[in-house]
This record gives sequence, structure tokens and C-alpha cells, in this order.
Amino acid sequence: MGDVKVGVVGVGHLGIHHARVYSEILGAKLVGVVDIDEERALGVAENLGVPAYADLEKFLDDTKPDALSIVVPTVSHFEVSKTAMERGVNLLIEKPVTANTAEAEELLRIASDRNLVLQVGHIERFNSAVQQVREMVHDPIFIQSRRVGPFSPRISDVGVVLDLMIHDVDIILSLVDSEITNISAMGRCVRTEHEDIASAQISFKNGTIAHILVSRVTEKRMRTLEITEPERHLLVNYETQDVTLHHCVQQQGRGLVEVVEHPVFPKREPLKLELQDFVRCVREGSEPLVSLHDGKRALEVCVAMLRQIHGEASAGKAKVI
Repeated sequence: MGDVKVGVVGVGHLGIHHARVYSEILGAKLVGVVDIDEERALGVAENLGVPAYADLEKFLDDTKPDALSIVVPTVSHFEVSKTAMERGVNLLIEKPVTANTAEAEELLRIASDRNLVLQVGHIERFNSAVQQVREMVHDPIFIQSRRVGPFSPRISDVGVVLDLMIHDVDIILSLVDSEITNISAMGRCVRTEHEDIASAQISFKNGTIAHILVSRVTEKRMRTLEITEPERHLLVNYETQDVTLHHCVQQQGRGLVEVVEHPVFPKREPLKLELQDFVRCVREGSEPLVSLHDGKRALEVCVAMLRQIHGEASAGKAKVI
């Protein structure tokens, strides 16, 4: 296969970066962008020297892409993705993969029938600090994640569980190789009709406990992941892509002394790593780092949390996945 012909459907706040990165990746050829806002599509396309479309079907007919990034609002993920997949196009779908698990199951079926690559855009998996920690973590006892910051009206179609918490759920599920035994969640609407702040706890069969706090109404911005193991503590700063390792050693005459280490590793743009992985998987026909099965499982956990937060689960108990 030569260059993988790629396109981007939805070039808003995030989609414009997908288009930019594709134009920079070796082995990928950006063949066009699509957005229902024709003026926005034209502006992005002109900067990158590619055609702009307001109609997905015409784009597919004209350019015949090998792969697409789907970066439209969540409510449109299923219909847009299905249309493209039925034309034999490989997809990277931004999180959450679909609005519900039934839609995710249908996309899985189509991908299997047509042997297509279907990757979910959980970009934090490609954060250099997260990838470094994945090599270091062996026996997590307790995981705590905080993803909070000030209010922005940009995201209005979903609450913080599907907008923010789903990132942390996906990472935690990738770090803990065990079944979930219990999910507990609570949240509150503050600035929108959706939950703007939420807290959840996940218990696993192997004894690991994870706590997640997300908020879009907190004036202090914080993006951290803390992992406690039997003999050490790891802290990840998502934004700076730094890892700090704490552990204690016994020193003669001084008792326990805390040792702090800062591992050194290369830091790269997570989106570029993510799209490079996607293009590689399309070329090789291989399984992506974050498959649709991963995206579906994270969505299932978040749906269980939303049932508790919004009182949709009987007796206040969410389904355990």
C-alpha cells in the first residue's frame, strides 16, 4: 500500500488538529475535510491545500478515502460512522465511541464483517507519561484520578462523565487486569442541564480500588493520575507529561527515608502518536492500541455511572460490567 488516503469529518475545535496532523504524517495523504458548516470547512481546507465538502456522500464519492477521523458531536457518531464503514472505510472515532452501547455493537459487527480497522480516540493513552507508567505499573492497590478545570461552553451535548471521565475510565481499565465488581457514582448539574461535576469509585475483583473526580466548574485546572502500589507511589501530570515516583528506603540510623525520582523519557504530541498508530494499523491491517472493544467497555462503565447520577438505575445500583 502507498500513502493512506485520509480525511476528517468535523473540523471544529478538535477536528482541525486532526486535519493538521494528518498533513504532517509520513505515509498519510490528507484528501479532504468535511463539515456541515461549509465556511468552516473551506477555511481549514484552504490552509491545508485540500478540498472542502459539506456533504459526506459527495466527499466519499470524489476522494475514495482509505480512512477517516470522525470528529462530529457524539449524537452523530453512529450514523456518520456507519455510512463510511458501509463504503469500506477504516475509522478513528473520537470518544465516546457512540451515544449508547447498542450503536457500538452495530459498528463492531460492521467492522468485523468488512475487516475494517476501528479505533477509538482515547488520546490520553498516547500521552508519553501514561505510556511510560504502563511499563512501570505492576500491582496497583489504589488509583486516583483528577480531571478538573473552569467552565467552557464549548461542550454542551454531554456532561463530564462522557466528556472527561471516560478518559480516566479507559486508562484505569487498561491498567487493572481484573473484572469490575462494583461501581458507585454521584454528580451534580451546576452550569448546564448535564452533570458538570462527578465523582465515581470502581472496585475490582483483585482488590484494586479506583476513584475518579471530574469537574468543569472548578477554577483550578488539574489533570493528574496517582497510582499506589505496595512499595511505591506514582504521580502522572497529564499536561506536562511528567512522572514522579515516590518510595521509601531504610537507612541505618535514620529510619525510613522518602526517595523521589523523576524518570526521563521522550515527550511527543499525543495526537500525532495516536494518528500515526491509526495510519499504521490501516496499512498493516493490525489491531489498534485502543480498539472499539476498549471504547465500548469504557462507555458501558460510564453509562452505569450515569444511571446512578441521574437516578435511572433501580435501587440506586448500576449494572456491573
